Amino acid sequence: MTVLVTGGAGFIGNHMAERLVNGGNEIVVFDNFSTGRRDFLSGIDCKIIEGDVLNAEQISAAVKGVTDVFHFVGDINVRGSVTNPIANFNTEVNGTLNTLEACRRNDVKSFVYSSSFWVYGNPQIVPTPETSPIRPINNYGAAKAACEAYTSSYSELYGISSTVLRYTAIMGPKLVARVVYDLFMKLKKNPNELEIFGDGSQTRGFVHVFDCVEGILVAKKAAAKPYDVFNIGSDDAITIKEIADLLVEMMQLKNVKYKFTGGSVGWKGDVAVMIESSEKLTKYGWHPRFTSRQAVIDSINWLIENVK
Repeated sequence: MTVLVTGGAGFIGNHMAERLVNGGNEIVVFDNFSTGRRDFLSGIDCKIIEGDVLNAEQISAAVKGVTDVFHFVGDINVRGSVTNPIANFNTEVNGTLNTLEACRRNDVKSFVYSSSFWVYGNPQIVPTPETSPIRPINNYGAAKAACEAYTSSYSELYGISSTVLRYTAIMGPKLVARVVYDLFMKLKKNPNELEIFGDGSQTRGFVHVFDCVEGILVAKKAAAKPYDVFNIGSDDAITIKEIADLLVEMMQLKNVKYKFTGGSVGWKGDVAVMIESSEKLTKYGWHPRFTSRQAVIDSINWLIENVK
């Protein structure tokens, strides 16, 4: 395959680009490097195009000649979408629509879209299956749901075989955002006190990025045509307080005072429990090799070694 990976200098996209290159595919990485890092592409045999999915001409030019598109570009700040919904909409929805339109105009055969647990909002069923209602409770989830809808319509109208992946929280090497990273950076700044949003009891099923990448490839191969949706979630979970404890232990800190902001959720639009059912995907042979705790530990190890 000749594959375009949008956001290929970012966290999940970079691991996917490396995995596809190792699988013998010709890879083009498209990234504006606003959050992605050029050094993450070191050693990966790929063509690099610096551009922005918000620029229709740039993404259309990048798509020319490719057969498959893996779309990882997105707004990484879930909490920030609450205070800045327009910026989130532009990155997520306009950027995805530009990419889909580029696929249509350039006769791309398949499209893989990175969605999120957040489309479910605060689901009634835990672990949450793909059949749960789409009821976002924050703007990030609403934008992801809109992108899923456009992916579905482009698949039906224009014959682009599409696979949507809904992630919980992905962890592992090269992590540069989200809860583990945020808590780590707080402790780097002040090793004596740690602010934790909520009461620390919020529960998350984390997936290691290595497992995530393999799950995407299994789902893409197994997906019904022209459109299908898969969760990529963990079999277990860990609390935010337990993550804080791991960080303190592994960073070799002493007498850290936890300052909880209070409440069962960390912020408006957050959920207390985020655990997905991956039963649909496991039927096709995918199983996570790492537990939630192991995924978090691997993230912390990488942060300690690489963020000074």
